[in-house]
Amino acid sequence: MAAAGEEASGGRDKYRSFMYGEGEKDTVWRLGSPPNYDVVNKLFEEERTKEWPEGSLEEKVQRLLKTWEMELVHKVRPEDQKSVHSQKFCSSTNGMRFLNRKDLMAIGSYNAFLQTKLPPEHRIYDPDKETLESGMATFLTAFPRGFAIEVLDVYSGPPRIVFKFRHWGHMEGPFMEHPPHGERVEFFGICIFHVDEEMKVEKAEFFYERGNFLASFLSAPAAAATDVASGSGCPVMGGN
Repeated sequence: MAAAGEEASGGRDKYRSFMYGEGEKDTVWRLGSPPNYDVVNKLFEEERTKEWPEGSLEEKVQRLLKTWEMELVHKVRPEDQKSVHSQKFCSSTNGMRFLNRKDLMAIGSYNAFLQTKLPPEHRIYDPDKETLESGMATFLTAFPRGFAIEVLDVYSGPPRIVFKFRHWGHMEGPFMEHPPHGERVEFFGICIFHVDEEMKVEKAEFFYERGNFLASFLSAPAAAATDVASGSGCPVMGGN
């Protein structure tokens, strides 16, 4: 998925495509230019549990995941997003309703990923009350070194790619009214990418334990180190 025209020196992110080069000359970026992932890439390299060979299926899926996430967050116009199918793309979390690109672009990736059926009074974070901007600000503040993601296993290849992932950061800033505890906050999940013959995502389905993830901001998760070492953590979860 390396984008044509990207250059290795100062013009290419090691883990994401479609950021630089001729193909991105007209791209409208949310912050005016391509994002700099140096800090979160450093966290990823220091704390990842898998290092996949370049060109392997696992590496390709991980690159697709990171590119998809980057484009959703940082590219303002849907037509600039090259990792997804221009007409068919939709996404759901924990079996909730599918959102199309217009929906996702309106509410933002964090609010889409944290959709819930819980009553408002029981929500640690309420995506229905947050905007795209406030959602981004909340998690960027809590994770000043970024929110790293890695692919742990790929269970099936295209056109229906099923894989397990790990998403983590260090709570070194406040989360809403909760003070930072400095520990790692993470979760494990399962994702299904339905892709076309060009490896563009037509449909994405994510499953993870939302409640445990958000509860980790309230107090330091005691079992984090054990889970990483063992590769445990339930990958398929309820819809809370």
